[in-house]
Amino acid sequence: MYKQDKKKNFLEILKRISEDQEDNKEEMFQRLRSLYTDMSLEEKEGLFKDIIEQMETPKEDLLPLIERIHVSDMSPSEWSILLSELRHRVSSPRLSTLLSISRIPGGLRFLLDMRSDILALRRESRQEELKALDRDIVLLFELWFCEGFLYLEEITLDSTYRQIEIIKKSDLVHPMTSMEEMIKRLGKDRRCFALYHRLIPHEPIVFIEVAITKGIPKRIDEILGENSEEREDVDTAVFYSINNTQNGLAGLGLGKVLIARVMEHLKKEDERIKNFVTLSPVPGFWDKYLKPILEGDDMKFSLKSQKLLEFFSKRERRVILNKANLEGDIDWKDFNKALLRILSDQRWIKDQQLVKALERPMIKIAAHYIMKEKTPTGKPLNPVANFHLSNGASVSEDNINFLANTSPKGLQESCTIMVNYIYSLALLTSIERSLKWLGRIVRR
Repeated sequence: MYKQDKKKNFLEILKRISEDQEDNKEEMFQRLRSLYTDMSLEEKEGLFKDIIEQMETPKEDLLPLIERIHVSDMSPSEWSILLSELRHRVSSPRLSTLLSISRIPGGLRFLLDMRSDILALRRESRQEELKALDRDIVLLFELWFCEGFLYLEEITLDSTYRQIEIIKKSDLVHPMTSMEEMIKRLGKDRRCFALYHRLIPHEPIVFIEVAITKGIPKRIDEILGENSEEREDVDTAVFYSINNTQNGLAGLGLGKVLIARVMEHLKKEDERIKNFVTLSPVPGFWDKYLKPILEGDDMKFSLKSQKLLEFFSKRERRVILNKANLEGDIDWKDFNKALLRILSDQRWIKDQQLVKALERPMIKIAAHYIMKEKTPTGKPLNPVANFHLSNGASVSEDNINFLANTSPKGLQESCTIMVNYIYSLALLTSIERSLKWLGRIVRR
């Protein structure tokens, strides 16, 4: 009963908060936020479904307009008026309420948290019925996170402790365990830039970490290792970690905005920098791709289990089989079992003969995964590849690096593989016009 009361009270306040005549919106919003915070994710799922059902355009309001669409003797002006009325009627009633909330102090942050919960539910249980509410919030965010609201800052050793701490806690690509690690990433040859929103000025919404190097690094130790050092003859900016601090902003393309502005700034700041590349992880390559294929679960992929053997030369096959204690005539199933056994034990990295036998075929398998495996909508299956390639970067087999990350995390995620995605200055030129509204860089 208490759960139902919370949902009922929330919906009542939500419907009232969009009424213009209410002059106590901030007070109502505080009650709304308190009720929401007190709900479990399961309760929120029920709440979201009720919001969609109870705050929707009635079908009967649209039917007369839809029927009029078939009228053939309508003049151009009448057609325009009809379309205008249809757009007005079909607009989600939820959207005006969400807009009212976003204008209240703290409201935008509340909606970010709400969308984060929606995305979590959609990932866990594939709740397609929540898509309608998700799209409403995304439409609102596309209005708020645009011209005039975003600005760029560099995070330096002079930035506030709070800003530096947020970056440290939010880096999921290369997590840090101490503030000392974070400080090392803010030197002259290690830079950090972040986008901020004017309504949330004390917390970056997306940030990027950059290494200034000579040549294109192939291993993460060249950037984060103890021996990394500043050079005078630099020519490359390496984007090695890009992170959202707000889960609710996933999919809005702010990473592209950030990369373009950082490229522009670094190009103007140091004319020696000619190359803009990434050193990116390949999350999911092992546990969500290669391992299932080796186990025979290949229905979702273009690469089939029986084809893996073809990536290996006869010599490489012999090494794999010998290390797995297999001899004589074997088929592709036996080979896959041997390879699965070897790669499931992270100690393979210490066997130089195995490492040599695995390098060439693993690069080719990773290249297939990154460049040829697609989602049902035609996008790259790997999310990092999708991010960079959809932003205009390029990649080839030569940009795929074996033994690039030999940490336990690198072994578990991608069998040590990392990728250099290449961003060209031509890309920057092509998108500068659409990003001119993002003001100059500011240093704290």
